Amino acid sequence: MRKQAEIMGLSISLFALMMTSIIGSLMVIIFSFGFIVILTVLIFNIVLYIALIYMTKNPSHFYLKKVFPKTISNKKACLAYTHKIEFYQN
Repeated sequence: MRKQAEIMGLSISLFALMMTSIIGSLMVIIFSFGFIVILTVLIFNIVLYIALIYMTKNPSHFYLKKVFPKTISNKKACLAYTHKIEFYQN
């Protein structure tokens, strides 16, 4: 069983991004028909698909940091903030 639904090896959101790119590419081809444009759009979509598959297979390369801290504190962390409070209180 899979943890998450996949279409063509991509998660639903990445598949939607790929389909949006393909529809946009078709619009570009329709309104500016030319051999170079067709090749450029085709290469762009192939590179995008390969990049999205790579991101799906290796998510650790794009993991920057955790969103939520491990602990939540009400303590003032900045010295400049405490100096401002003292300045305004005097």
